[in-house]
Amino acid sequence: MFTTRFQAWVRRNAQRLAGAVARLPITPNQVTVTGMLIVFASSILVGSGHLVAGAAVLAFGGCFDILDGALARVQSRSYPYGAFLDSVTDRYAEGAIYLGIAAYFLGNGGSHQRLYLLGAILALIGSFQVSYIRARAQSLAFRSETGLFKRPERIVATIVGLLVLGGALLPWVIWLLAVLTNFTALQRIHEVWAQARDHRRTRNQTNRSPASGERVP
Repeated sequence: MFTTRFQAWVRRNAQRLAGAVARLPITPNQVTVTGMLIVFASSILVGSGHLVAGAAVLAFGGCFDILDGALARVQSRSYPYGAFLDSVTDRYAEGAIYLGIAAYFLGNGGSHQRLYLLGAILALIGSFQVSYIRARAQSLAFRSETGLFKRPERIVATIVGLLVLGGALLPWVIWLLAVLTNFTALQRIHEVWAQARDHRRTRNQTNRSPASGERVP
């Protein structure tokens, strides 16, 4: 959803910041875990009703999610375990923030409490599915990069929901996430299905073609 130009701008600035941080005795994995713990703190703030503070801490924690990869490249520490740890901590962090939002709805949902909680659960399921589909597709040698609402978009939408109108917009944002994350998951399922279909067609055409050196009448 974010433009390619904006993503390139973020990467350039993250690289500059990583160049400064690289002088410190800090590893990318430490940055990854620290970012997760910061999001945990954000979740506690949101669950206790401190939405503005929770949004600010969430935005700060999101910076760590960008910085760890940039730091790994600067320090030449891009190892498979780092990517694995990053994916695992991302899921814990994302689950934590939805848990904090659900806790907030329990105390502030009023007569629509169940509806709001359902939205939070569906948004969590959709978010996890988007990430899982990508990881599973890659393990089977497929690409799975498309989609309307990837993780950066989800974080920005959540921050907006926490900040605007004292949380009055948050239920609407959560239901927007509930719909669009699952739509994104369907987009990625279709993307993998199309690739699998093309692979089958290519394989079938190869199997039907004459063997090498065989004369065709």
